[in-house]
Amino acid sequence: MTIHRVLILEDQPFQRGFLANMFSAVPGVAVDTSGDAAHAVAMCQLTPYDLVVSDLMMPGIDGIQFIQSLASHEHRPMLALVSSASQRMMASARLMAESLGLTVLGILAKPISPGDVTGLIELLRQARRDSAAGPRRVEPPLSAGRERLLQAIDNDEITAWFQPKKSLDSGLVVAAEALVRWRHPELGTQEAARFLPLVERHGLEAALLRHILKASVQAQARWRDLGFRIPISINLPPHLLEQRDLPDELLEITLDQGGTAADLCFELMETSTTDHVSDYYAGACRLRMKGFGLAQDDFGQGLSSVHNLVNTPFTEVKIDRALVRGCARDPALRNALATVVALGSKLGLNIVAEGVETEAELATLRKLGCNQVQGFLISRAVPADSFAALLDREKAAHDRAGLGQPGAHAPH
Repeated sequence: MTIHRVLILEDQPFQRGFLANMFSAVPGVAVDTSGDAAHAVAMCQLTPYDLVVSDLMMPGIDGIQFIQSLASHEHRPMLALVSSASQRMMASARLMAESLGLTVLGILAKPISPGDVTGLIELLRQARRDSAAGPRRVEPPLSAGRERLLQAIDNDEITAWFQPKKSLDSGLVVAAEALVRWRHPELGTQEAARFLPLVERHGLEAALLRHILKASVQAQARWRDLGFRIPISINLPPHLLEQRDLPDELLEITLDQGGTAADLCFELMETSTTDHVSDYYAGACRLRMKGFGLAQDDFGQGLSSVHNLVNTPFTEVKIDRALVRGCARDPALRNALATVVALGSKLGLNIVAEGVETEAELATLRKLGCNQVQGFLISRAVPADSFAALLDREKAAHDRAGLGQPGAHAPH
């Protein structure tokens, strides 16, 4: 059996012993303790701990300073924060640790239970298994000039794949997000991160937006022929709203392809901004006036503006995966999610959580009242024909169960 070495840093003797007893009761766990942060730093230099469980509020060197010191170590143990500090303080401590390159498995409010401890150790074991499997290979950006990119767009090498959005009420796939893929003739299918920087550098974002819109409306037509009405969301960099005729052009493309504006939603991405705020609000208003849906993308990432969410005519808010990942075990994240869901509900918005990867996250989002989810737990992005097959399988399953007809969904 693999032995996991755990160090507990807690200045109060009773709490230190209490935690040590609970961790020692888990098979395969070897526990050391310290009541002093400076001593704990020295222990980490001598012993390659797998997990350090640290308090925050301590005399002398506090938990924040202790975590900062760990970042300089060659061997960086994973962390769990256990404290009676406020949830917002613990959330800030987590963000600080992660920004230093440390892995935080969880933040827990005192008093913790044996179930909390076994959950942490299971997360530790999974992290060790993932580490043993080797790091994920990060592919470098592709190299391509403007003419090659235009050729790839014109030849439909660069095209739209679709990631399902599932309703937490009905359990059905009720919408999709169009994600860009390049079916490269030599390198195979490439994800967006490998070539979107090139698209941006060569000023081809508008051309790509038009292309993805056409592909999306065409996919909707094929699905409609099979009996499914599926709204699609498409990413739109806000700086393109500086083109004042963009809403008119997008509507013209939609109608020329036989589509309906109400079945399309443009997600305004937080990674891009307009030079003039008036263009942003004018473009947002005109897209809504044309009948398109409008979503605030990546809400919860970075410094998303509640003011912007309240004052832009959005129909949907997309909760970023930064708030979703770990929400089942992190009270601070759950509270943040609950706040976003409550605000979205009061504003009458469709609330979509992205990046859902575990059943526990799904259950948490359902309990909080989120409307829809997308993520690897549901499905990765797939080509239009594969998406149609997914809808057919879902319909067959519901027919066998004697449930209602899936696929006839309300517009945004």
